[in-house]
Amino acid sequence: MDKLIIGRYITGNSLIHRMDPRAKLLAMFFYIVIIFWANNWLTYLIISSFTFLIVILSQIKLSFFLDGIRPMIWIILFSTFFQIFFNTNGNILWSWGIIKITNIGLMQAVMIFLRFILIISFSTLLTLTTTPLSLADAVESLLRPLVIFKVPAHEIGLMLSLSLRFVPTLMDDTTRIMNAQKARGVDFGEGNLVQKVRSIIPILIPLFASSFKRADALAIAMEARGYQGGDGRTKYRQLSWKLIDTLGLLTMVILGGILYFLKN
Repeated sequence: MDKLIIGRYITGNSLIHRMDPRAKLLAMFFYIVIIFWANNWLTYLIISSFTFLIVILSQIKLSFFLDGIRPMIWIILFSTFFQIFFNTNGNILWSWGIIKITNIGLMQAVMIFLRFILIISFSTLLTLTTTPLSLADAVESLLRPLVIFKVPAHEIGLMLSLSLRFVPTLMDDTTRIMNAQKARGVDFGEGNLVQKVRSIIPILIPLFASSFKRADALAIAMEARGYQGGDGRTKYRQLSWKLIDTLGLLTMVILGGILYFLKN
């Protein structure tokens, strides 16, 4: 449970912590766009150096970012595997039957691996330096202009804050249910792949039942306290856009321009 990153906030007073959550959220979206402009070693060196600098400025230990990457490592390796063995462009370095490894396929695999690592690291930085409630307020504030198109900005922000809030709770419930099933003799590690998948069912059914029960209790509690949605509500936490936020987004725009200019 100590390795859980989603919804986790590390208290700090770094430059990144003090930025407005709206600026960090916009920077995250822009980062995901410009990282696809990196398609050679120079552009990857630039964006990797920038990401490492931002991590240093956040004053957060690198072990937290490794914990954020670890749950995704198999998906990353799976995507890398497909690029290595199924990209037939370029000079063949090794072949066996229909499987061929080329220099371009190998290069693309390394770049995709780096792309996954950088995106996960930057998104982990966002969650570690921004409280879930501030992140939900940022989403609601950014979606507010879409209210004229009947987009429920407040409800979307509320759902996001509740989702982030209950992720650790669901993990606690999963651990509790697994321990209870193990006490009844269930072994989640034995058998073949089909048997292992079937062994998850005794976890999912109680977990869904517990989640629906908690959601119903939360809805009753909100109605009992007079919750009426976003109309006419004031906010205790006020977002404040500062010069550092403008400079942060301007830096992302400059970085994007450099990557676009240097891409192949």
